[in-house]
Amino acid sequence: MEGVAWAAHRFLMHGPLWRLHASHHTSSRRRLEGNDLFGAAFALLAFGLFWLGARPGWDVIWWTAAGMGAYGLLYAVVHDGMVHRRFPLPVRPARGYLRRLAQAHHLHHRTHARDGAVSFGFLMPRDIPTLKRRLRERQAGRA
Repeated sequence: MEGVAWAAHRFLMHGPLWRLHASHHTSSRRRLEGNDLFGAAFALLAFGLFWLGARPGWDVIWWTAAGMGAYGLLYAVVHDGMVHRRFPLPVRPARGYLRRLAQAHHLHHRTHARDGAVSFGFLMPRDIPTLKRRLRERQAGRA
């Protein structure tokens, strides 16, 4: 699921659907943003796949929907709750994997434009020194 999410983020959200995703790269105190439509669309797709997968012999479709649902739940809790603090979550990433995940996502947000961002995945972040180097290189290339 992470690979699909990475590709959708990189090539759709930072591509032709940037107009919706741009709301996520700007500071806002709104409860909802245009970017939230992606979560709704993926949830509808998962519900549709659950419906299709309920037929005998369509188990693979059902399990695909289950994977999408589990990833979406993790994403909502970790991304919206822990990283962006859109709802209260007692966990603050101080070290280890969760800290690296939050740092990688914050590095992604250092770019407020469609191009030049790093770290398009979410649950499998790259190491922070590599992401910082890539971000510097991309910013130097635009100057």
